[in-house]
Amino acid sequence: MKMDSTFLISQLKNLGLLATSLLFSITVMATPWDKTPAKEVEQILDEKFAQGQYSPKGADTCLMCHKKSQTVMALFDGVHGNAQVKGSPMADLQCEACHGPMGKHNKGGKEPMITFGANSPVPAFKQNSVCMSCHNDDKRMAWDGNHHDTADVACSDCHQVHTGHDPILDKTQEVDVCTTCHTQQKADLHKRSSHPMQWQQMTCSDCHNPHGSLNDASLKQMSINENCYACHTEKRGPKLWEHAPVTDNCANCHNPHGSVNEAMLTAKPPQLCQQCHASDGHTSNAVFGNTPNAFNAGQSCMNCHNQVHGSNHPSGKLLQR
Repeated sequence: MKMDSTFLISQLKNLGLLATSLLFSITVMATPWDKTPAKEVEQILDEKFAQGQYSPKGADTCLMCHKKSQTVMALFDGVHGNAQVKGSPMADLQCEACHGPMGKHNKGGKEPMITFGANSPVPAFKQNSVCMSCHNDDKRMAWDGNHHDTADVACSDCHQVHTGHDPILDKTQEVDVCTTCHTQQKADLHKRSSHPMQWQQMTCSDCHNPHGSLNDASLKQMSINENCYACHTEKRGPKLWEHAPVTDNCANCHNPHGSVNEAMLTAKPPQLCQQCHASDGHTSNAVFGNTPNAFNAGQSCMNCHNQVHGSNHPSGKLLQR
């Protein structure tokens, strides 16, 4: 009985040492490049791509280790993990289509693979080159040099691949994703006068192409005015009597993301009007008068000049008709 007890204790000790050894091995071998300088990791990955040693078994080899990760397995809920979709990663090189050739990675994780996101040692432009190898179409032809590209924004900063539901592709969540970076616009769209973006009746991509365009601010149309006219067609000219700042740029008077002033005006009239019309004879007391009058009460200058966007009336030279 005593020998059996001693034997049992010795076996338990051996199992404990084995478990400790395995745990240590997994901890050390899982990501041995974590403390490797980013430039060195990048160089290793460049060499792996040049060698092109892809696994003959594709995703099956990857899933031998990664199948217990919910994040990894969520890939198969979306289009990227659907082998039936022509051109999807899973229909081609599978996991290695995005994460690069396996090389010796599966031999104890001795070599790194390309990872994506803010913590990746791979610079954003190289991460994006992986995505653009498939998504290089007319909607993204202006990506190179656009404001997201020059700001080192990675595709993975906005998009989620390992999921069946990419939030930024959902109209109800797009604005929340964009305003995680564009905080000034987030503040503007909650001001008293704004486009109905906070109620999901409009989204950022209604006006902007986040992948870049040949126009200012990555607008979808050729100019700010053309962008505005896509919805505000009643403001489109030509008019018999045109208002110069209106035909020049709607943003001369309006902040499209929102304002504390009515109609998203950048300033409250008459101050807004007097930025150009400071020398008009009857505006001298419009601001500084102590009593309300036709120049500063109600809609101010627009009490009389109510066709501020332009007039088609023969007598509308002063935009009064």
